[in-house]
Amino acid sequence: MKFLADENIEREIVNCLREEGHVVFYVAEMEPGISDEAVLNLANKEKAILMTSDKDFGELVFRLNRIHQGVVLVRLAGLYPEEKEGIILGVIKEHKDELLSAFTVISPNSVRIRKKK
Repeated sequence: MKFLADENIEREIVNCLREEGHVVFYVAEMEPGISDEAVLNLANKEKAILMTSDKDFGELVFRLNRIHQGVVLVRLAGLYPEEKEGIILGVIKEHKDELLSAFTVISPNSVRIRKKK
């Protein structure tokens, strides 16, 4: 799969996804400090699912009805990077066909996937 990882996603997670064969563009390596709007535009340009821990993307997608390839909101604060990697990889493997054009929230004990209408 192809992802654009926001700069608030840990490098360890980016590296892990790459090691698993995913294509991952990383804002921290490309254009650190760009606006949320620019991050979403970049994800769309690359036809990549945006991975972020920034809840503001929910407003862009739902309230402002911004077009997106898919958003994965990672809500795993307080966990070690290795734990986050395992959870995220598990969600990708189990739900890969559902992530495109959906807003997905990953938390320690649940995964919520809301398809674009």
